[in-house]
Amino acid sequence: VQLVESGGGLIQAGGSLRLSCAASGLTHSYYTMGWFRQAPGKEREFVAAISWTGGSTRYADSVKGRFTISRDNAKNTVYLQMNSLKPEETAVYYCAADTNPEAVVAGTGGYWGQGTQVTVSS
Repeated sequence: VQLVESGGGLIQAGGSLRLSCAASGLTHSYYTMGWFRQAPGKEREFVAAISWTGGSTRYADSVKGRFTISRDNAKNTVYLQMNSLKPEETAVYYCAADTNPEAVVAGTGGYWGQGTQVTVSS
């Protein structure tokens, strides 16, 4: 299984970015997918997760109302639309996947991507 993130970059505060995570090697779509981020000198933190059907989502309180997670199972891709970005959200954003939803939310999921850098300038 391989997860490849893309879409990161440099953005001004208040701007928007959409991250993508393309999954390959999955034998089925029954994976909960999630996004995490890790800022320099800080621990990795949960951002958002989405069930395999897309019918259930979960967000960290800090991003509710600004970030939206979605998925396209036909393309084996999960997205993270990030609006109203803040400088403190500068981090490497990682994609995660597991058949156990709670493992994804807890950050103990079985599969991880290499991350994509998001830098928000003030």
